Amino acid sequence: MEHEKKDIRRKMQYILNMRPVFNKEALFSDGTEYYRSPSEPKAGDTVTIKFRTQRNNVDSVYLVSGNLRKQMEYSETESGFDYYTVQITVGEDIFRYYFEIRYGSVTCYYNNLGVSMEREERLDFEIYPGFDTPKWAKGAVMYQIYVDRFLNGDPTNDVVTGEYAYIGELSSQVENWSKIPAVMGVREFYGGDLQGIMNKLDYIQDLGVEVIYLNPIFVSPSNHKYDCQDYDYVDPHYGRIVEDCEEGVLCGDDRDNSHAWKYIKRVTNKKNLEASNELFAKLTAEIHRRGMKIILDGVFNHCGSFNKWMDRERIYEKQEGYPKGAYVSADSHYRNFFSFNDPDKWPYNPTYDGWWAHDTLPKLNYEGSRELYDYILHVGQKWVSAPYNVDGWRLDVAADLGHSNEFNHQFWKDFRKAVKEANPNAIILAEHYGNPEGWLKGDEWDTVMNYDAFMEPLTWFLTGMEKHSDEYREDLYGNSDAFIGAMKTHMRALHMSALQIAMNELSNHDHSRFLTRTNHRVGRISYAGAEAASEGVNTAVMREAVAIQMTWPGAPTVYYGDEAGLCGFTDPDNRRSYPWGREDYQMIDFHKAMIRIHRKYEILKTGSLAFLWNDYQGLAYARFSREEQIIVIINNRQEDREVEIPLWQAGISRLGDVKLQRIMVSDKDNFTEQEEEFVASAGILRVLMPGTGVMVLWHKNQNC
Repeated sequence: MEHEKKDIRRKMQYILNMRPVFNKEALFSDGTEYYRSPSEPKAGDTVTIKFRTQRNNVDSVYLVSGNLRKQMEYSETESGFDYYTVQITVGEDIFRYYFEIRYGSVTCYYNNLGVSMEREERLDFEIYPGFDTPKWAKGAVMYQIYVDRFLNGDPTNDVVTGEYAYIGELSSQVENWSKIPAVMGVREFYGGDLQGIMNKLDYIQDLGVEVIYLNPIFVSPSNHKYDCQDYDYVDPHYGRIVEDCEEGVLCGDDRDNSHAWKYIKRVTNKKNLEASNELFAKLTAEIHRRGMKIILDGVFNHCGSFNKWMDRERIYEKQEGYPKGAYVSADSHYRNFFSFNDPDKWPYNPTYDGWWAHDTLPKLNYEGSRELYDYILHVGQKWVSAPYNVDGWRLDVAADLGHSNEFNHQFWKDFRKAVKEANPNAIILAEHYGNPEGWLKGDEWDTVMNYDAFMEPLTWFLTGMEKHSDEYREDLYGNSDAFIGAMKTHMRALHMSALQIAMNELSNHDHSRFLTRTNHRVGRISYAGAEAASEGVNTAVMREAVAIQMTWPGAPTVYYGDEAGLCGFTDPDNRRSYPWGREDYQMIDFHKAMIRIHRKYEILKTGSLAFLWNDYQGLAYARFSREEQIIVIINNRQEDREVEIPLWQAGISRLGDVKLQRIMVSDKDNFTEQEEEFVASAGILRVLMPGTGVMVLWHKNQNC
């Protein structure tokens, strides 16, 4: 008997002393405040960096940066994980680092993409000393408004039919608010304006919106207004017209805008311009009074042919107080604002450079005019200062500005200095396709519209569609491996400071509506027709997408009308008017519910991200800290199925049963916020997922 007891003791001692198999899935670190403190250090700061391993699972962990190789100290054990800590002091330069993990004779590395057996410098973690992005923007819920299509709050400022000519045809006033935009509808106007936004601030606030982003609002002849006519003033067609011209519209075959007296009066009269700016100041003040913020669209790469500096339409030529435009006269004060190819063509020289050869979009020649350079810096400051106090800029085609890469970077460095000097809390958010790393070093942009690391991978995964609805790919539909790979790759280019404020959209004014993509229909309105955009759409898939949007790192941005079930192919069909009186109220309620969840749980703004499980049409991930976890599970298959999710990777204990609260579930027909308790055993959750469904669960450690 004693011999048996000794044998049992020997076996138990052997088992207790056994080395667990190396668990590379337990290794974790990132750039959040939970693993890097402070997460946005200044030069000279001491930074504490942490690394996680499975309990009693590694021999040593080193932080490596260039010639620096520093062993990390074991600090504590929690929920089956060991945590290692090291402190470093950052200087002025970018601090790049990775982790080296030793286990017996095995050495591996941990970088931005996770565990690897070989070190890859391009995948190192990075700290940009002094890169401090606005705190209010981290995870902020944004709402994008294409102003002409939101609400007509003041019919007296509407563009009227024949008011002027644009691209060879007359402007057109749309009488039917529900009309589908014309294929060449750039010159048709529905009448949406700033007063309409003012009238609907209760609605916007009730959605849970924290930031309003407006497409361009400055004087411009198109409804999209990416062809700016005057950077100093809000377009009176969006603002106030206090002095008007009863006649003066173009008639018959007349397309000469120097005869468009009504338009000229409206957009050159200083009383109209100043009244419009005053209305905008009132709007921003009211938005701020409600605790929300507002950002504007800045189009600084090019202007419009109507612009007062160019004046190709001769709108300003005979108006008091306006110097001659560069198109009009070789002696124009603004001649060097543009590049002209033939100096012998004046007066009325049409040989200027246009952006992508569009003569309606003259390319601004910053290299040729320091005055232009400084003026646009002034514009950047003006609108973020009193009395407007705008909270930042979204920058159109920002990488195209200037005629060289070097000049582009210099301009945005100076733009950032100017804007942050006027308003240190203003955000600088750029439109950009492709890798933005070169602009995200702390001295140019704060972040980008997140196409590569959000809109595009998510669209391929849930719908198999390209973001314009121009292509369907069966190989990417439901391909969660491709989704995870794309997200990891592109999120790496957005280090944490930029990632947490990146604009995460499902739709916008340049791409098809996400709800339309759920029908898998390749098409554009020009050949597929408007009805095809709404046929066979799947609102349950849209709810899956919204749930991911509201639980993903970044600033979830709702394109007006998406929350009401609006459909549409790519532009101009994506710019349909908001469907007042025809809303999908279930979709609105779901947006409200997911926004409430997003705003309630801080972990969704600042937490780490880990992929827990995936298969064809299936995905589970966590947003987590050591104290709290949100688990999101997607089943994009049509049929119900049971799934098994390893929650322990998000820090949920494997030592016993753990209770989680379901806070949202959506299926093919409906959704509910009714809470239900689920139990994970040994860190594993088994749950029956509805077809075309999403579930969101929450857990907080009992000792927190």
